Amino acid sequence: MRKAKYLAMVATLVMLVIGLAFPVFTVQTASAAEDKNLIYDEANLLSEQEESELNALANEYGDERQTDFIILTTNNTENQDVELLTEDFYDEQALGYDKAHGNAVILTMDMNFREVYLAGFYKAEDYLDNGRLQAIRSRITPDLSNGDYKLAFEKYIRLSYEYMGYKPGVNPNNILFNGWFQLAVSVAIGGIVVGVMAYRSGGRVTVNRATYEDSSNSSVLDRQDRYIRTTVTKQKIERNNNNGGGGGGGGTTRGGHSHSGSRGSF
Repeated sequence: MRKAKYLAMVATLVMLVIGLAFPVFTVQTASAAEDKNLIYDEANLLSEQEESELNALANEYGDERQTDFIILTTNNTENQDVELLTEDFYDEQALGYDKAHGNAVILTMDMNFREVYLAGFYKAEDYLDNGRLQAIRSRITPDLSNGDYKLAFEKYIRLSYEYMGYKPGVNPNNILFNGWFQLAVSVAIGGIVVGVMAYRSGGRVTVNRATYEDSSNSSVLDRQDRYIRTTVTKQKIERNNNNGGGGGGGGTTRGGHSHSGSRGSF
């Protein structure tokens, strides 16, 4: 009798564990199945593992911004303009997170002419305007020039995600949004408040220079200016010219979809 009860309890416990684990397994499987291909490495710049890791990152961040973060590398054997190539790719693939021809940002690398183009469509056109795309391109160009493609693509995905967290029209690189700057300001304000409180907590000082000075017998005996030397300091101003040149500028695809944009060499 006791053995039967024991077996029944074990069976119930096993069923409970399976019941709890199955939904988690189902969610994880569904999540993996829902990941779509966002990395089109036609120029074979990435290993399979690198491509897989970038695709997972793009899907994860894209879900939070409801925007597809897409990477296209090409040898461009047909010698197309990189902007036109990007536009046609968007039209032909019907890219978009929310719908066909929807929210998307595309990084296109033309290995033939060594140019890179970034384009934002729909939501990404507003949140990743020409200026923000140019800032992203400037940040990744040194890595592209050095052949650190995976690192550059990771930066592109993360920066696109970060910049889309700011309202359109706001400069995401403004020092006011810097966490360390905000911390420094908070510490400074706190120091001022404490200083004022400490000052007010003490007695008022009534003694000054005039307290012990005999104004009737005090005067300036002598005054003179003496020239010593002149010192001139020169400092070289460093300029960062490794942003690949180029500039900003969007357009409209042949399918009628407008976009923001930034292009340059690497």
